[in-house]
Amino acid sequence: INTMNPQNIPGKLSIIVRMGAEKLRKNLPELIRAVQREGKAVVWISDPVHGNTRKTDGGFKTRDFDNVRAELRAFFDVHDEMGSHPGGVHVEMTGEDVTECTGGVSSVTDESLKERYNTACDPRLNGSQALELAFLIAERMRLRTGLPPL
Repeated sequence: INTMNPQNIPGKLSIIVRMGAEKLRKNLPELIRAVQREGKAVVWISDPVHGNTRKTDGGFKTRDFDNVRAELRAFFDVHDEMGSHPGGVHVEMTGEDVTECTGGVSSVTDESLKERYNTACDPRLNGSQALELAFLIAERMRLRTGLPPL
């Protein structure tokens, strides 16, 4: 941190965490404590999609939406517990009705992945799954600012 941001300018350095919900709940508090102890300014960013990739029996690379959502919830929970600020979220997504990630309101299953698996590289959340995450983020941010739930 000292090398990348020697003047400790807020917003200059981002730390992106992607490790799955359980590892995040276990490991992120100590990372936050270390940064707080040193008085460093960082932007904490969650990347809940990349930490939850798996390969199906059918050979498709996918992500389980429930695991993505659980990691994002864990990210907010830990920051609430630590008194730190969840500064951002990175997701792989598209507004298209693809079937690349399983679960969510769109009910994509391992068996239905083949229907609209269009990615050229990594599986993306589809529009419905992305909106689900957006509402989760909005709800958590409302709670943090004292606004009533949606």
